[in-house]
Amino acid sequence: MGILNLSTDSFYDGGKFSKTDQALKQVEKMLLEGAFFIDLGAASSKPGSSLIAPNDEKKILLPVLEKLVANFPEAYFSIDTYNSSVANATLETGASMINDISAGTLDPAIVEIVSQHQVPYVVMHMQENPSTMQQQPTYENISVEIKSFLIERILAARNQGVKDIVVDPGFGFGKTLKQNYQLLSEMHVLKDLNCPILMGVSRKSMIYNQLGGTPETALNGTTALHAWGLERGASILRVHDVKEAKECIDLWTALQ
Repeated sequence: MGILNLSTDSFYDGGKFSKTDQALKQVEKMLLEGAFFIDLGAASSKPGSSLIAPNDEKKILLPVLEKLVANFPEAYFSIDTYNSSVANATLETGASMINDISAGTLDPAIVEIVSQHQVPYVVMHMQENPSTMQQQPTYENISVEIKSFLIERILAARNQGVKDIVVDPGFGFGKTLKQNYQLLSEMHVLKDLNCPILMGVSRKSMIYNQLGGTPETALNGTTALHAWGLERGASILRVHDVKEAKECIDLWTALQ
């Protein structure tokens, strides 16, 4: 899953692809490198960021999505949103999946929208919301608590008719550095949820803070964590660097 950040406030590539021609070039590059999904996001979800209003989000997303669907009709576009009206508008425009960092807790109507369109739905664990999630994240048993949350959200989605569900443990979303690595170490416990596991660690602070670097220097660390994540059950890697992630998948597959 290749990341296309349309926000100017993203922690790594904010503003690089906010113009339509830049977005088109980046999507073409990611598809040629082997991306199966392209995940579009207009809202920053880095720690401390505020929630985006649906109308503001649609103004950013819809013009770009329309061009992408027209230029890449065979591609699968996922929309990174927690707003139900945004989900509806983008699915009507040609998106194929909704990736919700709140798993329906910020705008519960989004689950019904996903059900109406019968598209896959990514439910992610996040403690609180982006503006407060890193203030004091606390768990007694992180993998057990995240698994319990995901079970609850899976059941809520299935009860509304959503059939295809992907789970995301939410690395960096309300987790300390130590908690992120404990979660990765124990990620295999999510396999018996019988849903594909999406792993999103690309160039995140859990890598560059551990290594004493920056997002720009975190590619090698990202690849290392991808390999360990695949070993622990990850099915989808959400990445900034498609070529390197695809190579990691291909080499891991060769071992199986």
